[in-house]
Amino acid sequence: MKPRRRAVALYFIDKLALRAGHETEEGEVADTVGGCCLRVEHVQLHPEPSGCPYVVEFDFLGQDSIHYYHRVQVEEPVYENLQLFMENKGPGDELFDTLTTASLNKQDLMDGLTAKVFQTCNASLTLQGQLRALTRAEDSVAAKILSYNRANRAIAVLCNHQRATPKTFEKSMQTLRSKIEAKKQQVSKAKAELRKARADHKSREDSRSKSFLENRGRPLEKLEEQFGRLRLQATDKEESKQVALGTSKLNYLDPRISVTWCKRFGVPVEKIYNKTQREKGETEGSQHGRRRL
Repeated sequence: MKPRRRAVALYFIDKLALRAGHETEEGEVADTVGGCCLRVEHVQLHPEPSGCPYVVEFDFLGQDSIHYYHRVQVEEPVYENLQLFMENKGPGDELFDTLTTASLNKQDLMDGLTAKVFQTCNASLTLQGQLRALTRAEDSVAAKILSYNRANRAIAVLCNHQRATPKTFEKSMQTLRSKIEAKKQQVSKAKAELRKARADHKSREDSRSKSFLENRGRPLEKLEEQFGRLRLQATDKEESKQVALGTSKLNYLDPRISVTWCKRFGVPVEKIYNKTQREKGETEGSQHGRRRL
């Protein structure tokens, strides 16, 4: 039974990107769980709903009290083992008796193989696929950063790294919308001035009017670039309001993927990792190198 429990728990960690989890500490109000400490009440078995066999329904509070609800079709042995685990148990009983995160990670299958390895592998593979699909070399740096964040959001959704919308979100969005509107008016004014300059140059066709026309064109290009950057920023902010991007980026993604992507597409690394994150990565990297030596 012990290998069966471990195998099914790892199956869920691998296929559904569940965290291994731990029991709620004494004194904690939230009853949050992970793969190892699921209870019978968190899982419902559906033999054949709508002609689809072996469907399992999950309903529990995950990390940071985020509600996790998912219906998934599993393989027959997984379904049959779950039936076995739930026999003669009440709703509050553990699904995987005696299985803990520590015992799950203390296995003799492979040195260094832990539950987090599965999560990091799946998250990193997802990031690679999303970046390949979303990034266009001809895009601006701002557009590429939006593509990166969208790829990261796919991982956050996969790993259930969600959050409640921040209380300050609407206020900060309104401030950003005001900036966009002001920039839009500046662009409109610059376009009007450029049209007037073109008309003057067409009627006069002298070197002075040509110089004046060129001077009107350059500010417009800069304003349009700023306007586009603000709009991308607003889109990014709206799409990220209920997703914790930092959790997946810092804990479940191989940073070499992000750094390689930055170098390939000309995106400054500091746009993806701030100074504190870069310094932490450099420290951990040097420590890992010393351990290998």
